[in-house]
Amino acid sequence: MVEVTVTPRSSLADRPVQIRVRGLSPSQLVTLRAWLKDERGECFQSRAFFLADGAGEVDPGLHAALGGSYSGVWPMGLFWFLQPDSPFRRLVKRDVAGSPFRVRLEVLGGLSLGTDPKEQPLASCEAERWYVGPGVQRVPVREGRVRGALFLPP
Repeated sequence: MVEVTVTPRSSLADRPVQIRVRGLSPSQLVTLRAWLKDERGECFQSRAFFLADGAGEVDPGLHAALGGSYSGVWPMGLFWFLQPDSPFRRLVKRDVAGSPFRVRLEVLGGLSLGTDPKEQPLASCEAERWYVGPGVQRVPVREGRVRGALFLPP
């Protein structure tokens, strides 16, 4: 049975996570895809093609991506190379304190080039990427022409 995991499942957006796929056949060709919908409902995706090792595992931190959104060893590549489905869109997080980005990670058999998020995966999981840590207080700043936010640690 194919399984994909992300450790830790919930983390700050600037912290690395480990992605691992287990249960594949040795040398099986798979596509790892990450996708999310932003606060406006726009879809952003990235994908990378991998060959499973002799134990039937894929670890983007150890194994080189053969192509897709990037190639080579990039442990966080699926997060860093997210691209919009609609051209000229930017991935922006407006509500940084109230909710995380929920990134769906999927394993697809073979080379998958489609952009349909409904494509049937072999395995999937979800990662939460927060922009503000627990207990951090956000204070709006409006002084003269200065506008911004002050983030105070707990």
